[in-house]
Amino acid sequence: MRWARFEQNGTPSYAVVEDDTLIPVRGSPFESWERTGAKLKLDEVKLLVPMIPPTFYAAGMNYPEHVREVAAKIGQKPNLPTQPDIGYRANNALIAQGETIVIPADATEQVQYEGELVVVIGRECKNLTRENALSAVLGYTIGNDVSERTWQKSDRTMWRAKNTDTFKPMGPWIETDVRLEDLVTRIRLNGEQHIEFSTNHMIFGVVDYLVAMTSCLTLYPGDMMWMGTEGATANMKHGDHIEVEISGIGTLSNPVVRAG
Repeated sequence: MRWARFEQNGTPSYAVVEDDTLIPVRGSPFESWERTGAKLKLDEVKLLVPMIPPTFYAAGMNYPEHVREVAAKIGQKPNLPTQPDIGYRANNALIAQGETIVIPADATEQVQYEGELVVVIGRECKNLTRENALSAVLGYTIGNDVSERTWQKSDRTMWRAKNTDTFKPMGPWIETDVRLEDLVTRIRLNGEQHIEFSTNHMIFGVVDYLVAMTSCLTLYPGDMMWMGTEGATANMKHGDHIEVEISGIGTLSNPVVRAG
């Protein structure tokens, strides 16, 4: 099942997506819900980010080639993580499918994409085990972790390198019927594919993170976790268009502009 969030008469609403049709519901996927009798054309509605999370988690350096590429750029030996460490991002940075990534006027040319699998939590959970961890997942969507690399290196935290307004495109919807081992991520810049990788080829997988995180903290419905990216990323500039496709989920597409 695919869950979308859209704007209806100025109000955010949830809907089920079936082919090119949007069926609005009463309620949400995180609680009780029922279909309405309405049917809308998908291309005639304004999609919003699939949800606004209570807490926005992010895994960093979670793919081996990405770790090696970053190490090579800064002239250091690759240092693969030995445990699933998690960080945080900010909701202000979220934008939806089709909305514009805005590069600040004072940013350098080192603004890059990171196509990521996003895990959406469906129920309150604590102390998950490897056997039941995935039962806490509602589904998956797609994220683009836009990053200003010069700020990322120079600042003590990543408050602006990762969390600048519009730096976290996410969507287009949540897909609940997913086999992680079947997923392939493809990233295209202006129609040219730059990266392709097996989405589940992580250093630490979804289950690893869920078990580690819930040993210390409680996850709530709508919490989300971005799982990192693979390979060497490229710079984006004014006028570019970036697409992140994950097979079985969909494609997240956003234009890029630089503020004047």
